This record gives sequence, structure tokens and C-alpha cells, in this order.
Amino acid sequence: MAIRYELIKECKQTGARLGRLHTPHGVIDTPIFMPVGTKATVKAMTPEELKEIGSEIILSNTYHLFMRPGPELIQKAGGLHEFMKWDKPILTDSGGFQVFSLGPLRKITEEGVEFRSHIDGSKKFISPEKAVEIQTMLGTDIMMAFDECAPYPADKDYVKKSLERTTRWAKRCKDAHKNTENQALFGIIQGGMYKDLREQSAKEIIDLDFPGYAVGGLSVGEPKDLMYEVLDYTTPLMPKDKPRYLMGVGSPDCLIEGVLRGIDMFDCVLPTRIARNGTAMTSQGKVVIKNAKYFEDFSPLDPECDCYCCRNYTKAYIRHLHKENEILGARLLTIHNLKFLLDLMKKVREAIMEDRLMDFRNEFFKKYGYED
Repeated sequence: MAIRYELIKECKQTGARLGRLHTPHGVIDTPIFMPVGTKATVKAMTPEELKEIGSEIILSNTYHLFMRPGPELIQKAGGLHEFMKWDKPILTDSGGFQVFSLGPLRKITEEGVEFRSHIDGSKKFISPEKAVEIQTMLGTDIMMAFDECAPYPADKDYVKKSLERTTRWAKRCKDAHKNTENQALFGIIQGGMYKDLREQSAKEIIDLDFPGYAVGGLSVGEPKDLMYEVLDYTTPLMPKDKPRYLMGVGSPDCLIEGVLRGIDMFDCVLPTRIARNGTAMTSQGKVVIKNAKYFEDFSPLDPECDCYCCRNYTKAYIRHLHKENEILGARLLTIHNLKFLLDLMKKVREAIMEDRLMDFRNEFFKKYGYED
């Protein structure tokens, strides 16, 4: 088997999980946040910098790599690890979410999804078998089953048909997946915001016996309280001895609330995207660096952070870089935001180990300025 999950401890205060995920490219401490390297690079970061800030696993995107440069080239290069010179674990999503977000450019059938490339408009097709084939060529440690991500809001009848197709596609992915010794295939639980449909999807997907499971179809525009409610009744249905992955979630409050509800793995473009837009996550809350009040602020971005950015540069300098569209500004804020979230997850793991995660959550929320 390509991966093995080891449950080390459950927090006595909250039930949150501390674990270890063993993969062909190394061991990951969970709960973990995975920086997103959509197109075989975490934007603005070198692999060495990612290691320096404590990144243990990154995520890449099947759809985008299928479009460019193509899995054939990456396979010729020796696989994605060798191509991008990242020797730690990589997870690839199946491309399902990206294909479904193309809207009118795509057509869903039982066989798969036909769509037009967002690059040149050419016709493309991804089926469950094709999604597995592409990810096999990429050579990643964890690949995701091809699923249909229902939009929010969506009526119950649509969501039911969608989740049942996701189950049929998951079976086809499993049948197509041959490289089981080196690559793990995770199933994805769908069902929208409907409790009985989540229960149906969880049962059907878990019955297929994947080595790990994701909760999909959340963080798609629904209110956070609704997302937490869905997690409250979905994660208890998931096996205790396998990793649980919440797709597309990366704000500090959602990470902590997800861990409280039994999630082990998270990914999101949020920290890198807002960095390029001039926003930093800090221990004192959000900092929008373009604001005039930072014009002559010669203090570090976050006095409690020891990242390269905070050790060396001031808010005034970073503001200047951002205002002038200098690449270094985006790089510094990206380094900081990713380090901030990776450090946050480290503190979460320590709090679980010491049975005080709810205390940590309450202190963090108060300090960060989240309303309870």
C-alpha cells in the first residue's frame, strides 16, 4: 500500500486528531496545511524556500498540468517530483472542480466531461479513467478520484444525481488505478448541504475502501456556519484509521474549526493569492499593506513571526514594493503567509498533544479578531 495513516492521539478536550501520514516521499505530521502548486510551482516560491518554512506536502492540479505542459512531458522528465525538483510528497486533485467551474464551456455525460480548453478553445475530454491515467503519469503520492462538484446552491434532486454519478465514477477510478504500491487514490464524499445525501455519499464511497477520503463540495460559496454543520455530521461517518481531507479550505478560522471536527488535511490558494494582492495574515489579524498607515511603519509585518520576510523587512518597505508592483513584494508576502499557516498548524498539533485545542482556538479567535 502506498500510504499508511497512523492515529497518534485524540485531544481529550475536543476529539481532534493528531496523526502521521506515511507516504513514498516522506512522513507528514497531521493536521497539515498543503500549499497549492497549481501548475507545478507554488507561486513565487522555490522548493528550498518551501522546505525552509516547514512545508511537508504540496498540491498540484491535474487539469492545469493536462492543459500545459501535458502529462507526457512531465513523465519524460521523470515525473512531477523530478520535473519541479520537489522531493517531498505531492497530492494532485483530479481536475473535477476546475472542469466543472468552466460552466458553459463543458458538457457532462455519464462517460465523462467534454470541455473546451480555457487556453485555446480546443475540445478536450476527461473521464474517470483519463483522470487516473494523467495522475499516474504525473507520479504523485496521492491522487484524487474524478468527481462531480455540485455548485452552491443546488436543488436536492440535482445533488442526488450528482453524488450518485460521483460514486459510479469513483468505482471506475478504482478499477483504472493499477499503481497501488506507489500511489494512493482517495475517494471524495459529496452530497451538497443535505444531511441525508452526505450520509448516502459517505456510505457509498467508504464501501469502496479507499486508503483516504476527502470531503468535497464545501467552501464553494456557502456560509461558514453551514460548512461547519455539514462537517459536524459528515466526519463522524469517516473511518478513524484513514486520513480525512477537506478540499479548498485555508483561512485560519476554517483550519482550526475543521481540525476541531476531525479533519487531518487542508489545501487552499488563499494564502498565496492574497499575498499577491497585498494582504498578510498575521498574529494580530489581517494586514492590508497598501493602506496609507503603513507608509512609514518601520516595524516587521508580524512581530511574532520569524520568517525571512519578518526577520529582514519592514511594513513600509513591503508597502513600497507592492505599490510599485515589484515581484519581491509578492514573494515576501507569500513566504510570510505560508509560514504563518504552517506555524498555525504546528501550534494546533501541539495543542492537541496537550489536550487544550479549544483553549487555543478561543485565544486565537480573540486575538485575531474573529467574532464568536
